[in-house]
Amino acid sequence: MHSESPIQRRKTRQIHIGKVAVGGDAPISVQSMTNTETRDVAATVAQIRRLEAVGADIVRVSVPSMDAAAAFKAIRAEVQTPLVADIHFDHRIALQVMADGVDGLRINPGNIGAMDKTRLVVQMAKDRGIPIRIGVNAGSLEKDIQEKYGEPTAEALVESALRHVAILDELNFHDVKISVKASDVFLAVDAYRLLSQQVDYPLHLGITEAGGLRSGTVKSAIGLGILLLSGIGDTIRVSLAADPAEEIKVGFDILKSLHLRQKGINLIACPSCSRQEFDVISTVNTLEARLEDILEPMDISVIGCVVNGIGEAKEADIGLTGGDKRSILYYRGQQVDRVENQDIVDILEKRVRAEVAARRAARGES
Repeated sequence: MHSESPIQRRKTRQIHIGKVAVGGDAPISVQSMTNTETRDVAATVAQIRRLEAVGADIVRVSVPSMDAAAAFKAIRAEVQTPLVADIHFDHRIALQVMADGVDGLRINPGNIGAMDKTRLVVQMAKDRGIPIRIGVNAGSLEKDIQEKYGEPTAEALVESALRHVAILDELNFHDVKISVKASDVFLAVDAYRLLSQQVDYPLHLGITEAGGLRSGTVKSAIGLGILLLSGIGDTIRVSLAADPAEEIKVGFDILKSLHLRQKGINLIACPSCSRQEFDVISTVNTLEARLEDILEPMDISVIGCVVNGIGEAKEADIGLTGGDKRSILYYRGQQVDRVENQDIVDILEKRVRAEVAARRAARGES
């Protein structure tokens, strides 16, 4: 069921955040940001590894001080995922993390002091092949731009972004990606659309400060979905007041729903009704928890009755159609077994893991 997406992506330059290509014809990457105290190396490393486990392509780490920069060096040595350092105001922090192996900077060149300081940072980034993300937020526009427009507008966000781009252009630095985030869906969408018409740099999408797990997921899915359907966006971060691992999961769910990226289980499940022959909701929740470590793309269908169950099961890699006391198990479109309803979760998990192992073996992977 992994059909090609009909979306025609906007052509952009390509940059590299460590081993991850962003822009051009590269897959849309999914990233998150740690929320641990960066100086707590053990806690931050543990969180990054947790993000790695659910498929994060890139992880951003806040580095607000020189003490945090010293901790970043230790963190960098412990993890493999490309790391972006989030830095504001102090150019010395940028110089330090670049010396210690950072893969990317999130830094607005107009906010780190005099031009000579900016020049030092940009030259070192150029020498080491380290990209810079210009990140503009509706809540932190420059004072003169706020006064000019009176309130955050798409034009204001884009003007701010292009101001920082002009600084990098003047220094002949073009290894850049840009974000123009807002918490309002319409404002963010308008800003990204306007920006995409004026630059060919890759764009980092996000609805900033979107809210908690449920409301933030909805806002992000709508806002990012609109942009992605228009072919806009090269990397995404779903900003949630929740466990950062949830940001990665939601990000991949958005991309999977648009057939832009396939990673992990695509669980097809009915909303449950009085026809169900087993507890669909409990079954699906348990399966999602048990299978969240599976990164192999796979369609799993779990339907509580035969009305839609057989059709969905035949299209999935592994499918289950509810029946009285015993349900029908399908594999690659063929009925292969009947299973006791109380054993559904265990049997589906076993089947999924066996399929993953078989695919890996066929590819010669250990």
